[in-house]
Amino acid sequence: MPRETTSFVYVTYIRSTPEKVFEAITRPDIARRYWGHENVSDWQTGSQWQHVRANDARTVELVGEVLEISPPSRLVISWANASQAADPDARSRVTFDIVDYDDMVRLTVSHDELEAGSGMANGISKGWPVVLSSLKSFLETGTPIDVFAKPKAA
Repeated sequence: MPRETTSFVYVTYIRSTPEKVFEAITRPDIARRYWGHENVSDWQTGSQWQHVRANDARTVELVGEVLEISPPSRLVISWANASQAADPDARSRVTFDIVDYDDMVRLTVSHDELEAGSGMANGISKGWPVVLSSLKSFLETGTPIDVFAKPKAA
């Protein structure tokens, strides 16, 4: 029986250039500043990538493969928890589409092939909005938001 899948699409407009947005996603030193993680790869089609927690432990939390890359407009990667890297059913796909608009860009992040109801689907539905908000804030103002912030108690 095929697994039931779900997908999420996020769109944001950022006062920046396609090159700067693409760099912010793919350069570890930049991603660390607004995401708290580094995306590490040589960014060639077929290469592996790792999502590494930017702390003293340097924990590899997510892994995948570069499926398609066309700087500065498109990046497609597979995505899985590091502990489930060997299970093809645990993989999902993330597509970053970057479109130039006058003095800004439209960034569309599509995360699909997710197992419906899974912990990963639940996590990314909460994670992508804060990461993309932090990316936008960082590129527009130089200051990211705290992607690890928790709601205040009532």
